[in-house]
Order: sequence, then structure tokens, then C-alpha cells
Amino acid sequence: MAQAKKTKAKRDAKRDQPAGDRTVATNRRARHDYDILESLECGIVLQGSEVKSLREGKAQITDSYARIDSGELWLFGLHIPPWKFATGFGSHDPDRKRKLLVHRKEITDFIKQTQTQPLTLVPLKIYFHEGRAKVELGVARGRKLHDKRAAIKERESKRETDRYMKDVRRTS
Repeated sequence: MAQAKKTKAKRDAKRDQPAGDRTVATNRRARHDYDILESLECGIVLQGSEVKSLREGKAQITDSYARIDSGELWLFGLHIPPWKFATGFGSHDPDRKRKLLVHRKEITDFIKQTQTQPLTLVPLKIYFHEGRAKVELGVARGRKLHDKRAAIKERESKRETDRYMKDVRRTS
């Protein structure tokens, strides 16, 4: 009887916790190599073992990109390693292309933007939102080397001014 009360209490405590987003992987390299013009949250079609592997926090999105093929949005280059307990029929191909779930209007907007300008679709982050795996997809323009240097210089100068302002506030 006491054991049943403990497990029920644990279940109730789990339900009372806020359901926040849990980030699995971020693509920090994309923010360095590209200017992100806009971003969009997309659902992703996964197999069961892929979800289990993502819940363990295993994914690599550094070299991945999205592309529109025959009116559907696909994610290429995303590496989700096989779940250690999935064998045979339950396992998956770690580097397969994965379908992204987006409204038709958003796909047509992406087609218009990428055809008129030299833009690319880059995944920025994979996370769980209310128990479902999501991908934050960014419409990006590639940076040249001098642009990267300017961005680094701007970021460092902002960091220095923030430090200085923090010191001024602390002394006054």
C-alpha cells in the first residue's frame, strides 16, 4: 500500500512540473556562417528509435540543410545515432532524409524567397516542445569572410561595453 502511494506521488509531482522546451542540439556554426533573416518552427517526422535517441540528447546538425523536393520540405544531413536498445527491425538509418511538417503557404513562401535570392534553409536548433520533436529552421544568407570578421568584431565590442557598464553599475 505504501509503495503505491509513493509511485502515485511521484506521478503527480511529474505532472505538476512546467512543460518547457528542452533543447537537444543547436547549430552554433550556422549563426557564424550565415545571416539569419527569419526563423520558423517545424515539426519533424521521426521513427520511434530516433525519438528515443533524441531524448537521450544525441544529434548532430552542424552539416545539415533543408531543401524543397516536389512540394515537400526535407531535412538532409541530420545525424541521429541509432538507439542502443533498438536492433534489427526497430533500428533506423542515422543519416536518412527526414520530412519536415510545415503549412503549404510557408512552403510556397520558402520557394519564392529561395528562387529570387541566393538563400538557404538551415536548421538552427532541435528541441522538444510539449513532448513533440521540433526543428527551428532559419532562412539564411551566406556570409563572406570579411562579414564574419565584422560580426566577430561587433560581438566583442558589445561584450566589452556590457562589461564596462556592469563595472560602472557595481561601483556606483
